[in-house]
Amino acid sequence: MPIDDTPARIAELEADNRRLRRLLDQRDAPGELRHRMRSTMAMLRTIIRKSAGTQRDLDAYVGHLEDRLDALMRAQAVADEQGTIDLHKLMSDELLHYQARDGEHTTIEGPLLQLQPRAGQVLALAVHELAVNAVEHGALGNGGTIDIRWRVDGDGAAPTLTLVWKETDTTPLSEPSHHGFGTEVLTRTLEYELRAKTDLSFEADGLRCTIRIPLSERIDREFGPKSAVK
Repeated sequence: MPIDDTPARIAELEADNRRLRRLLDQRDAPGELRHRMRSTMAMLRTIIRKSAGTQRDLDAYVGHLEDRLDALMRAQAVADEQGTIDLHKLMSDELLHYQARDGEHTTIEGPLLQLQPRAGQVLALAVHELAVNAVEHGALGNGGTIDIRWRVDGDGAAPTLTLVWKETDTTPLSEPSHHGFGTEVLTRTLEYELRAKTDLSFEADGLRCTIRIPLSERIDREFGPKSAVK
């Protein structure tokens, strides 16, 4: 009989939360660290609450929640190490988690773009939802491919990032009858957090997701013409 370790896991999470709160309350903790940790904790609460609202099965809820938290932590680890999150690395790391390698199952191309930690976490969650959908219902589950490209339009004070995720599937695609957490992240969370506009197009040969994000100091730190293709 399998051992239910849920109470122990909950106790561990509660202990971690208490330690985080103590750290945040330390007066000598750097202001940037406190801000980043509070931001991460707020994102965690959002993921937990919204995941619970879209899952009826407890096991499915736990599994999807853990995957989403892992995606968030991967982005946070990059931010902790480098201060910002490289968009190409964000994409390739998340897809590699599902054995989708750049140059084999996917093509990733766009100019160098360094995201601020909060923006990187939000976008990482969106990419995670796209990748999971591709595995469960789309190109990565049917031997297809994914083409990911982005560009920065406009100069001066109001540049816009346009990111296109295009799947080429081996089976016909139809629009789903149910829209869950992933759709909410792409259409609502991105808009609320980053003022993004997302268009989901269920084309005959695969999903096309176009995300447009107005860039600002709180979203990106720097961008340039250097290609992100490796």
